Amino acid sequence: MSVLVRPTGVPGREVRGTNAVWRVLVAESDVDDANSLVRGLRRHSHEVEHVTTGREALRAYEAADLMLLDLELPDLDGLEVCRDIRRVSNIPIIAVTGRGSELDRVLGLQAGADDYLVKPYGFRELMARMEAVMRRTTRQPSSTAESISRGPLSIDAGAREVSLEGRRIDVTRKEFDLLFLLASHPDTVIPRKQLMQRVWGDSWSRRTVDTHVSSLRNKLGCSGWIITVRGVGFRFGQV
Repeated sequence: MSVLVRPTGVPGREVRGTNAVWRVLVAESDVDDANSLVRGLRRHSHEVEHVTTGREALRAYEAADLMLLDLELPDLDGLEVCRDIRRVSNIPIIAVTGRGSELDRVLGLQAGADDYLVKPYGFRELMARMEAVMRRTTRQPSSTAESISRGPLSIDAGAREVSLEGRRIDVTRKEFDLLFLLASHPDTVIPRKQLMQRVWGDSWSRRTVDTHVSSLRNKLGCSGWIITVRGVGFRFGQV
């Protein structure tokens, strides 16, 4: 495999043009490429998890905001991994591969990739493509409110930040959207299917919702913030 162009010493905000910090899943089988990429992303303040196989990618993608997917994985074809994820999730995916023909690009985009990058590539180009993909795919909460305060919990829609008793809580993009939606309707039970449609689009997966609810409860330190209404969905609680 071609080795990535290593990042320069340019400060993060000059390359990224934003203060956003993302959780990036790197599914890359080539160790040298992966190490270079992980170092560069972490240098720009992103949180990075690296996996080397398709099966690991399928287990880990739900915790990420963005995925960089090598199409030449040792166990599963990267296109099939992309299709499997796209059936249940709208997570932004950038396909990264040495396959550079027009047909390869078409197949990658048809499989559900949001962008397609051919090795070798420059790190600045990768960052620019990540920025573009996140701008296109990030859904802002459908509310005119800039912030919501519920007791010690504060949800800032403009900054997309959550804080509890003044302490910032690190949440993923989808976790924020889910929490904001519930908190925007504190006295309403929101059906599971509606949550999926509003936060994840038309995808449907009971496991996706439950995983994100469980993660939010753990991060908020109490299950009382999100109440399960058996057989219906969830509502926002106040601790």
